[in-house]
Amino acid sequence: MKVKKAVIPAAGWGTRMLPVTKSVPKELLYLAGKPVLQYIIEEAVASGIEDILIITNRGKSAIDDYFDYHPDLEGKLANSGKAKELAQVHNPADLANFYFIRQKEAKGLGHAVGKARGFVGNEPFAVLLGDDIMQAETPVLRQLIDAAERYEASALGVQKVSDQALSRYSSVKVEPLEEKVFRATDMIEKPGPGQAFSNYAILGRYVLTPDVFDIIENLKPGYGGEIQLTDALQQLCLRSPMVAVDFEGRRYDTGNPIGFLEATLEFSARDPETGPWLEAYLKERAGQK
Repeated sequence: MKVKKAVIPAAGWGTRMLPVTKSVPKELLYLAGKPVLQYIIEEAVASGIEDILIITNRGKSAIDDYFDYHPDLEGKLANSGKAKELAQVHNPADLANFYFIRQKEAKGLGHAVGKARGFVGNEPFAVLLGDDIMQAETPVLRQLIDAAERYEASALGVQKVSDQALSRYSSVKVEPLEEKVFRATDMIEKPGPGQAFSNYAILGRYVLTPDVFDIIENLKPGYGGEIQLTDALQQLCLRSPMVAVDFEGRRYDTGNPIGFLEATLEFSARDPETGPWLEAYLKERAGQK
């Protein structure tokens, strides 16, 4: 079981980040040197992914353009001797083999993933949500792929969240297999009071077998009247092996203002170019209070 393909759903409206997302895809918002989506793609590539399908909508053609060459701009930068800027503009297009498809109707995450069937074929594939950035010594997706290959199973990236936060995620029923790896036997999308199976929540990373597409195709709308990926996975885990990986690493939800600001500050603090300035600036501001 080798995982070489990844699907990144990036067709959401970005309503938590309005008004800027009215015209700028939230996945391209600038975060400490590069767009949010580039961090996610770099994680996929570092995990062994070669082919990436990005699912967009009619208002996000800028994503296609970003992961393409820009001859006019690149020529101007080359003629000006701006080698660093030239690399920043040129290199994203060479990270992987990119493919794009539009989700023409906003019917939910499960529906978006279902659009990838022709791209995936009969191979296992990864799914990375377009606004979840992971920071880890071993890429989070690589942790999932290792477990999926070891157990010949689908894999979910999970971590424990608080009781209060659980209603925003999918709760997974788990049985221990080894340290940090569990068998996933059931799950529920955005559980209400008393509905959660555990405090392990699915957080933005998946490795799936192509069996999921038949399930999605016949799935009825669930929470919010949408085709929910969790509902498809709930059926999948009853039919074939599935593991939940309590991954090591830090997740940043850049799809909301607080999460985006948190990621911006922490990534900027670690950057050798901006870190010293940011530290001095924050100390100065703190001293003024």
